This record gives sequence, C-alpha cells and structure tokens, in this order.
Amino acid sequence: MGTATGKKLEPGVVDAGDAQRALRRINDYLSRTSQGDEDIQVHLETGGGDEALVLPRPVAEMFASMLAALANGQGVQIMPVDAELTTQQAADMLNVSRPYLIGLLESGEIPFRLVGRHRRIRFADLRQYLREDDAKRKGAADELMELDQELGLL
Repeated sequence: MGTATGKKLEPGVVDAGDAQRALRRINDYLSRTSQGDEDIQVHLETGGGDEALVLPRPVAEMFASMLAALANGQGVQIMPVDAELTTQQAADMLNVSRPYLIGLLESGEIPFRLVGRHRRIRFADLRQYLREDDAKRKGAADELMELDQELGLL
C-alpha cells in the first residue's frame, strides 16, 4: 500500500450549470434503464464516429453523485479505499488541526502505522472513525432531545 492522494475537483472548476445538465441526462438514463449491473454505453459528442465508452452501471451512478455535488457548487474527491494518507491529509479531511489528529492517533481512536518516523492512516480507517463519530454525535443529540422532552423544554 502506498500513499495515495486521490483525485480532487475544487468547487467552481466545473461549471455548475454544465454539471446540472449532465446530471439530468445521466439520471434520466439511469431511471429509464434496468437496475441490473449491466454495462452502460456512453456515446461521446465529439463528432468522431460511432465509438462508445462502456461504463459499469455503478460507475455511472458514482458519476451522477459527483455531478450532483458539482452542480451544488461543492468540490469532489475520489480516493481509493485502500489509500494511505499522511497526517496532514487526514487532518484536512477531518477538518481538524494536525496536532489534534495526532492526539486521536496516539489515543487509539484511529489506527495508524509507522513508515520510518511518519504516521500513515488508511482511508478506510478514517472513514470508519467518521462513521463512529457521527453515530456518537447522533446518540448525544438524541439523548439531549429526550432530556428536553422530559423537562418539557420542547
């Protein structure tokens, strides 16, 4: 496993209107076709003949998700699931400082491995941490809501 940064499109790189039009076309096509795992042929508008790009259906669905984010003015990033991140990349993805992330690593909250003196975090482990953290936050919010109801504050 090597360090992988993935591919990123910053907000505004793709025109939101273009992304919205492409999203409509992909969603229309996906809704008209079967839900199976059949490959999808994409005919490019290049004027270069009858060549078709063949995409697996899950890839076309991923494109639709990416286009939806781009149409909303958001950036997107594609990251291999088995990618390893530097501490700075992981901190950026969590939107926390690098020292805070290192505290999470050292406390065992997020698994990591050492490459020489450098810590590497698997993208899958970072996603797992985010899922668990989201579940904890939702649980805390639910507890507060129940407490508010018990106290008649709602």
